[in-house]
Amino acid sequence: MRVRTQWLRWTSAAALMSVVGAPVPTAAAATRYAIGLANNIVGNGWRDEMACSVKAQARASGLVSKVIDASANGGPSDEIQAMRSLISAGANAIIVNPADSQVLNPVIAEAHAKGVVVVSVDSTVTSPYAYNFTNDQKAYGRLSGEWLIGQLGGNGTILELRGAAGSSADTDRHAGFEQALAGHSGIKVVSVFTNWNAATASQQVIQELASGVKIDGIFTAGTGQLVWNAYTAAKKPFVPIAVSDSNGDLAGYLIPGTKFLAVSNPAVVGGGAVTVALNVLQGKPQTRAIALTPTAWDSTAPEGLAAIKAAWDRRYSDNYSTTTSIPDYTTFTKADLLNCQGP
Repeated sequence: MRVRTQWLRWTSAAALMSVVGAPVPTAAAATRYAIGLANNIVGNGWRDEMACSVKAQARASGLVSKVIDASANGGPSDEIQAMRSLISAGANAIIVNPADSQVLNPVIAEAHAKGVVVVSVDSTVTSPYAYNFTNDQKAYGRLSGEWLIGQLGGNGTILELRGAAGSSADTDRHAGFEQALAGHSGIKVVSVFTNWNAATASQQVIQELASGVKIDGIFTAGTGQLVWNAYTAAKKPFVPIAVSDSNGDLAGYLIPGTKFLAVSNPAVVGGGAVTVALNVLQGKPQTRAIALTPTAWDSTAPEGLAAIKAAWDRRYSDNYSTTTSIPDYTTFTKADLLNCQGP
């Protein structure tokens, strides 16, 4: 199967939701705005990069007075409290990475009633008052599944390392993966949740290797390096693996014997969401939902391997997404992202 190797392209899913009910700023509205950030997972490199992109774009825009970060590890109820605290703190807009696609809807309605713009990133929410700025996770899962099927010749067992239950990013990615597998009766799947936690993902792989179950391929997002470490420690030959564009995953090209497909999942959707929020606050036209079309790089193809080598950057941590810009939505530099400084 031929896999696209061009850089990130994006498409707008304007038809998903209408713009009816969007907050309309008054003529006397301030020209500089306070941006709030509610993120329910911290200490995860991808989420950290997402937060840094919010700060970097807020600073680059010249339109943000401050970024109020209310991020903390927790569930939907904690995120609801974080959003309410941001509303009380005077945030004009809130960027949220939702723990659940529906539970936050009441607090989003509260924000809307007070003229606060809410932009959901990474995972979508179903509230008609929110804007969604995400990667196309169904396409992500479908690309990964199609490549693995091709590598396995339509037969074998795939270990699926999922993310967090209830997150639309995980649900959509899994749905796309299942779409690719439909009609391939020779493929069996062992599916486990990792909550996007490195230690949990590593333990899951170690347990599967110790169980004696023959694993022929692996589908994961952002934990490829942990899989290769586990296989190396167990002294077992590598199997084909579909991973993300995280720096640690791309570093697999440095390990002899690895074979992988890297699919883009940009953490800088946080920075793109800042632009969406500012557009709405300034009364500019803005679609309700934007889905970024993922790009895939096949390490077994010369052009894919070249793209992987070009994207890998020793300055990034393992969990950093190597896709560091989104056309028309981010204007910061790589240096700005790494500095992680807001206004």
